[in-house]
Amino acid sequence: MSIHSYKETESFITLPLGEIKGRVCKTIYDQTFHSFEGIPFAEPPLGELRFRAPVPVKPWKGVKDCTKCASKPLQQNPLNDSIEGSEDCLYLNIYAKRLHSEKPLPVLVFICGGSFRSGGARRETYGPDFFMNEDVVLVTFNYRLCSLGFLSLADPSLRIPGNAGLKDQVLALKWVKQYISYFNGDHKNVTVFGSSAGAASTHLLMLSEQGHDLFKRAIAMSGCALNYWVNMPQTNMAYRLAKFHGYHGDNIDESVLNFLNKLEPTKLVVHTLLNRDEERKSYMFPFGPIVEPYVEEDCVIPERPFQMLKNAWSNKIPMMIGGTSFEGLVMYNKLKRNPDIMKVLCNEPALILPEDVFNSNTSKENKRMGEQLLKLHFGEKEPNDHALFHYLDVYSYKIFWHDLHRTILARLSFALAPTFLYRFGFESADSNINRQRYSIDDKVRGAAHGDDLCYLFHSRESRKLYPNSAEYKTMKRMISMWTTYATTGDPDSQTTDPIIWDATIPEADKLEAWAKLYKSPEQLCGARKVDDYNWGDPLPPLL
Repeated sequence: MSIHSYKETESFITLPLGEIKGRVCKTIYDQTFHSFEGIPFAEPPLGELRFRAPVPVKPWKGVKDCTKCASKPLQQNPLNDSIEGSEDCLYLNIYAKRLHSEKPLPVLVFICGGSFRSGGARRETYGPDFFMNEDVVLVTFNYRLCSLGFLSLADPSLRIPGNAGLKDQVLALKWVKQYISYFNGDHKNVTVFGSSAGAASTHLLMLSEQGHDLFKRAIAMSGCALNYWVNMPQTNMAYRLAKFHGYHGDNIDESVLNFLNKLEPTKLVVHTLLNRDEERKSYMFPFGPIVEPYVEEDCVIPERPFQMLKNAWSNKIPMMIGGTSFEGLVMYNKLKRNPDIMKVLCNEPALILPEDVFNSNTSKENKRMGEQLLKLHFGEKEPNDHALFHYLDVYSYKIFWHDLHRTILARLSFALAPTFLYRFGFESADSNINRQRYSIDDKVRGAAHGDDLCYLFHSRESRKLYPNSAEYKTMKRMISMWTTYATTGDPDSQTTDPIIWDATIPEADKLEAWAKLYKSPEQLCGARKVDDYNWGDPLPPLL
C-alpha cells in the first residue's frame, strides 16, 4: 500500500524501494498535478555494466529527491555537435493528475525518439501540461543511445549481444507494472506510445516476447519495426568504432571490448563510421536495433522483425498507427545542403527501393522497379535535382509510410484486435515546431515529421495555446483521442469537431477507414487515402 503526504508544494510517496520526494505543480493552464522526476529504475550502467543489459535498481535509504529530471542519455547534439547528457541516465518521470481517486487512472508510457542516437525524457521537450488536463498518469523515461545502447558483439562469453537500449525500455516497463499503483496508476491498463525511433521501439516491443504482458495497448507515431532505418546491418561496427579511436589490434571481440571500456564515455558517441557506400544507400546511423547474434533469456530481437509479425503476442491487443502528411520534410535541410543526394537517385533509381526488396532481386529488376517508383512521383517528367519537393515526397514513402502501410497490412492479416490509423496534417505558422526547425518555406503544404508531438507535449520552444485558436482545438482533440484510447481501447472521442474512427478493414483492396487530423473539414476533401501511401504494384508482395 502506498503512503502519500503533502507539504506545501512537495509530495512524498513511500515505495518498497524507498521514499521519494516529488512536487505539486501547475500546468500552463493552472491545473494542479503531481510530478516525480528522476526516479531510478536501474543501477547506473557504468563500468562492467557498460554496453550490457540493465540491472534493476536496488532499494535506497532515506528520501530520494525526485523533483527534477535526470540528465539525458549521453549523446552528441545533432544540431550543434555538442556533447550532452550522462552515461548514468536510467531514470524515469511520473506525472499524475491525482494520487487518489475512486478507480486507478489509465497509464500512458511515452518512448521518445531521436534516431537511437539523441533525445531524452526531459520536461523542456516533453512537458506533461496537456495530458494533465485529463485523468491519466503519464510516464516518460530515458534509455541508452548510440553505441552505449546498441553495440553488439558476437562472442557469447562477453554477454553483449546488443539492444541494451531496448532492454532499458523493457526494464522501465517492468518497473511501471510493479510500482505505478503507488502513483494511482492502473498497472493493468498501460498504453505504450512513441514517436519515430520511439514508435519503432514500441512496435519492436509488440513483436518481442520481452514486451508480453507489460502493456495493454500501443500507439506508433511515424515509425515501425519494419522501417529500413530500424533494420540496417551493423557491419563490424564495434571494431570500426575502436579503430576510429585509435585501436590497432585484430578484430577480436574481447580485445575490442577491453579497448572500448577504457575510453572516456564521450568518445563512444562521437564518431563518423558510415562509409561512402553506406551513405549512398541512405544509411542513417551506425548503431541501432539489431537481430541479436545469439539468444539469451532477455533477448529482444531473435529474428528479423518481419518474421515476427505473424505470431506476435500483440496481435491480441489494439494498435493505433500513423504519421504526418509530409514526413519527408525531415530531409529538407539535408537535401538543400547536399543536392548531390538527389543526383544519386536520378542516376541510381534502384536506391529508392526498400532494403529487403533491393537485396532480394537482380540489379536489372531493381533498376526497373526503381524507375517505376520514381515515375509514380515525377510522372513523365525526368527526375532532376531541381525537383526538391518531389524528392521529399519520395523520402516520405521510403523512410516512413511504405513500411507503416506494410505494418497495417500485417495487422489486417494476423491481428485479432482492431488497428486504428491516423494521418496528422494540421498546419500552424508558429506551433508546428519542426516545420520551423527545418526552415520550411511557408508556401510548402504539409505537417513535418514530429509536428504531431507539438499538440501532445508542451516544450520550451512552444507557446501557450489560447482556447479560441485552431491550435488549441487541435491539442484538445489529440489529447482526448490519445487518452480515450488509453482508457477504452478505442480513440472515438466527443471533443471539439469530433472525429469518428473505424478500425481499418480491407475493402476493395483499399484501406478506407482512418482518421485525418486537419484544421477544418474542408481540408479533408483533397486528402489522400492511406492506400495512396502504398508503393503497391511496382514491388513484389512482402506479406
